[in-house]
Amino acid sequence: MPVGPTTRRRQLGVELRRLRENSGLTLEEAGSRVGISKATLSRYETKEGTVKWPAVDALCREYGALDEERAALVELAKGAKIQGWWRSLADSIPESMNLMLTLEDEVVREDHYASMYVPGLLQTRAYAEAVHRASEMRCDEAEVQHMVDIRMKRQELLHREDPPHIWAVIDEAVIRRRVGGRETMREQLRHLSEIVTLPHITLQVLPFATGAHAAAVGSFVILGGPSPELDVVYADLLGGGLFMEKPKELERYKLAFDYLRAQALDLPASAEFIQRVCEEH
Repeated sequence: MPVGPTTRRRQLGVELRRLRENSGLTLEEAGSRVGISKATLSRYETKEGTVKWPAVDALCREYGALDEERAALVELAKGAKIQGWWRSLADSIPESMNLMLTLEDEVVREDHYASMYVPGLLQTRAYAEAVHRASEMRCDEAEVQHMVDIRMKRQELLHREDPPHIWAVIDEAVIRRRVGGRETMREQLRHLSEIVTLPHITLQVLPFATGAHAAAVGSFVILGGPSPELDVVYADLLGGGLFMEKPKELERYKLAFDYLRAQALDLPASAEFIQRVCEEH
């Protein structure tokens, strides 16, 4: 998968911080040497906003980076403008979704734990409409359709030439909760049964019989970048979501997902479970 602009920007921040720390300079010391403020350099390293490539070039020289490494980071800085297909949409997009779309456009894998609804990437249109109508009570029908259009557009990444690997652990409650009525739910479960035949889609069901488990707090997604330091966790919250990327936060959610995979039904048993519930509808 080609490296997108947001991944380039985040990789640049990681590398600038590594070089500075290896050189033994503080933010203030390094910034003063190239004529930028401590706050600006901190922003460069924390992967926020735009960067000026001459400043990156100067920093690399101060840090004693090899010529090849300096050239590579300057190219990252030049290509680190955040753009994507969603930028052409006329209507506004909530900030949390905007960031999700930005990150998701460049992932190499996604690990989902779903406790309430089928993950958005695996939803049918009718199911997605029912979810949005229930959760966005103040939205009119045009707004609902706009948000569903975005969700359907997101799903195109599943059919790219080099798609990310999607591993979803879905709570039994998700499979049994009737969203949108009997026919909508039957269609959704059939869709799950079909989509798991794709080699880059893995789906497990976490049955009620498991009892207490590692993610009782709710749904989350681990968005996997081309390297572990670029991974991000997105946790669902009422009215939005929370993004986390600190090492301890990532470690906690990755461990929880490992436990969930171990506690869930294996792949054949999960497929059989979904088919059985589908027949009940």
